[in-house]
Amino acid sequence: MSPHSRRGRAVRWGVPIAAVAVVGAVLGTGPVIAAVQGDPVLPDRTAEQLLTEVVRAAQKDEMPPMSGTIVETASLGIPGLPADAGAPGSLASLLSGSHEVRVWYGGERRLRLAVPGRMSETDLIVNGDQVWMWESSSNTATRIKTAEGGPRGRDVTGRSSPPPGPVTPQDAARLFLDAVDEHTAVSVTADERVAGRAAYRLVLTPEDPRTLVREVRLVIDGETYTPLRVQVFAQGAIEPAFEVGYSSVTFSPPAPENFAFTPPPGARVEERTLGAQTRPEHPRMKEAAKKAGSVTTRGQGWTTVVVAPFDPGLLDTGSGEAARDERRDTAALGEAVLRAAKPVSGAWGSGRLIETKLVTALLTDDGRLLAGAVTPDVLYEAAGRG
Repeated sequence: MSPHSRRGRAVRWGVPIAAVAVVGAVLGTGPVIAAVQGDPVLPDRTAEQLLTEVVRAAQKDEMPPMSGTIVETASLGIPGLPADAGAPGSLASLLSGSHEVRVWYGGERRLRLAVPGRMSETDLIVNGDQVWMWESSSNTATRIKTAEGGPRGRDVTGRSSPPPGPVTPQDAARLFLDAVDEHTAVSVTADERVAGRAAYRLVLTPEDPRTLVREVRLVIDGETYTPLRVQVFAQGAIEPAFEVGYSSVTFSPPAPENFAFTPPPGARVEERTLGAQTRPEHPRMKEAAKKAGSVTTRGQGWTTVVVAPFDPGLLDTGSGEAARDERRDTAALGEAVLRAAKPVSGAWGSGRLIETKLVTALLTDDGRLLAGAVTPDVLYEAAGRG
């Protein structure tokens, strides 16, 4: 099977169908380790059989109705993060610490996400054509529309929907299953439990020494074959550098009132259109895009490198008060990380290197950003290709 033939995308929440054939080629049809404890006992599955079930579940008309709580934990070791990186509400908090999201899914275009804060809550409610964002801290309800022909995000099933949601176990599973190739060792056990659910554990172990990923553990629900948890371990680590999973989950239709929303009395009501051009494109972004071209990738599987235009000047806070309010946190975080970056140079040119447990990024002086779950040498090689 050629590398390109493995790049087929999956339906719904995105399990790549080609991964089934790849894993079958790697493992054959050897048995999995049988369940040792627990009630009920799950049937034995080979890795190929389990992935076939996952794909079959994804090909159904829709993801099963469900509700639950997702906990995401990141410990990436990003240099230069401020001391209050874990403070709720800060941009840096998305890169460090644990975060909780409650989710209700009642079918296509019936979705609710609730992100609790220290003394507040932010809710995204999708109910048919009605989309609302409620922020209790500012007592603001924003009705969201999508501009005709504008970009659209994806909900937890992978369908188009106006706003993008947080990272879910389904999103993370799609990303890593898409990296499976003949250089991946795969094993399965049937003795896992997550959120009270009997589940399979699918372990992906890259065999390429150039990746920073030691292994990825996917926990697949034994009844619905929905990903329940994803853990990513860096080389040499015994604790996951990134984890997202359900702390509780119920696969039954949520009550209709979970998707109903009316702005409370006294709330400020606003409207926002996604995809609309609300201000001129930043001139430095135009110049960077012209110089470095569009986003591309180098390599494949676990050693894929993303190459994109980058201009450090885009971190400027701008001259207007509105621009400063909107971009101050991003600029402060970006500048702190850049200050901690290591100057590097080679036949490819010069720039700055940012190393974390799972991702390495190279910012070249000629206006490129190269990043991947790879060692620096992989980035230098990609940078040398122009």
